[in-house]
Amino acid sequence: MAYNTALEDLIEDILPEGKLEKKKMFGGMCYLINGNMSFAVWKDYLIVRMAPELAAEELNSEHTREFDLTGKPMKGWVMVEKGSWNKRDELARWIDIGRSFALSLPKKSPKRKSIEGIYYRSQR
Repeated sequence: MAYNTALEDLIEDILPEGKLEKKKMFGGMCYLINGNMSFAVWKDYLIVRMAPELAAEELNSEHTREFDLTGKPMKGWVMVEKGSWNKRDELARWIDIGRSFALSLPKKSPKRKSIEGIYYRSQR
C-alpha cells in the first residue's frame, strides 16, 4: 500500500516553507529537522516522534497506537489514525509535537559521502 499523499498535502499546507527536510523512508514520507526524524506519513497513519513519557500518555488516546512495523515497538513514536488528524488544528498539534521534539535533539552530522554512490570499507 502506498502512503497517503492526501495527508502529505495537508502537512505541506500547514508547514512553514523550507523548515524541514523531506525524505522517502520505509515506504512513506519522513520529515526531518537537523537530520532527526520528527514525523512521517506511512500508509494512512501519521507517525509522530515525541518524548517517551508523552508517548505513553498519548497512547491512552483514541486513534493512537504504538509504532511497530517489525514486531518491536519503538519508544517515543506513536501511530496516529485519521480520526485524530482529520481536522487542521488536530493535525497541526501532532506536527508541533514532532517538530518540538526533533528540535530538542542534537543536530546530526551529515553521512559520509560515497564514491559514485557506493560506500567502500577498508579491508583488514
